[in-house]
Amino acid sequence: MTHSTPAVWDGHNDLPWKLRCHAGGAVAGIDVRGGTGWAHTDIPRLRAGGVGAQFWSVWVPSNLPEAEAVQTTLEQVDIVHRMAEAYARDLVLATTAGGVADAMREGRIASLIGAEGGHSIGSSLGVLRTLQALGVRYMTLTHNDNVPWADSATDFPAVGGLSPFGVEVVREMNRLGMIVDLSHVHELTMNAALAVSAAPVMFSHSSARAVCDVPRNVPDGVLAKLRDNGGVCMIAFVAEFVSPARGARWERDPGAAAGDWKFPPDAPPATIADVVRHIEHVREVAGVDHVGIGGDYDGSTHMPVGLDDVSGYPRLFDALREKRWSQAELTKLAHGNMLRVMRAVEDVASRQR
Repeated sequence: MTHSTPAVWDGHNDLPWKLRCHAGGAVAGIDVRGGTGWAHTDIPRLRAGGVGAQFWSVWVPSNLPEAEAVQTTLEQVDIVHRMAEAYARDLVLATTAGGVADAMREGRIASLIGAEGGHSIGSSLGVLRTLQALGVRYMTLTHNDNVPWADSATDFPAVGGLSPFGVEVVREMNRLGMIVDLSHVHELTMNAALAVSAAPVMFSHSSARAVCDVPRNVPDGVLAKLRDNGGVCMIAFVAEFVSPARGARWERDPGAAAGDWKFPPDAPPATIADVVRHIEHVREVAGVDHVGIGGDYDGSTHMPVGLDDVSGYPRLFDALREKRWSQAELTKLAHGNMLRVMRAVEDVASRQR
């Protein structure tokens, strides 16, 4: 490459759950390239991909009973803390925008925590506040199933977006300086949260519904509101979210549990060009200040050719340069927009305390 690739701030990576499932929660070996042969992610490949900041997801299954979901989420938070402690030369826990900027200057990978699904708080604002105190800086309002107070994109709407308690959750997140994440939520929930939130929101790993019509993607009307809100849509690389050939046949299996969808096994693979189309569409509708990257590595099986693991980001930036993206625009996409959003969220919180 003749141009430098700006440091990438990725919105969503599920390595902590992979470590739980494949290594019993141990963090040994992630400093060896390919040491985690069952994962998309390790430190050498993060370095090769130019990752400067990563939101590590502390996802737990959304069908767990509330008390079990809270406990398991806390154990996932512990994995991220132990990752940062064990590999302090490469990783550093970050809880503020300033901490992310400092880590990038030091050449370490800022490690942030995102909780994926409101089931992780067990319908308790006290648990929400506890997660924030432990370093969690965003929460996705739902995962694949509804929670009692918010509707999921892959479930049947039950409360019309947000219940009165759901409105309280959004407002408390604003007060705490936690970013409201609208990936996985129903369009009703997107609109309700945007109407309530005093701070910019994010989509940590979603793509554009106009390009690939699946319920996990963001419709243009919401992208326009996102521009006005000041938030960011971080494009997911999941093949079924970016490739119309795959996503057009992503359909609910009648009688299946919530979130259980059929995927097309024989569709052609997704490509970097598919991802570029989503990035450019969000830039066109919401503006270049409102797009980012949220690969969803280790949270999905099928990734685009050339973006097979976390080392592939430079290939995406090369493809965007071919589309005449400037270095300043690439920097916004890579981390500048997310840095601005986090600073704005912190500013809103500081004015509410």
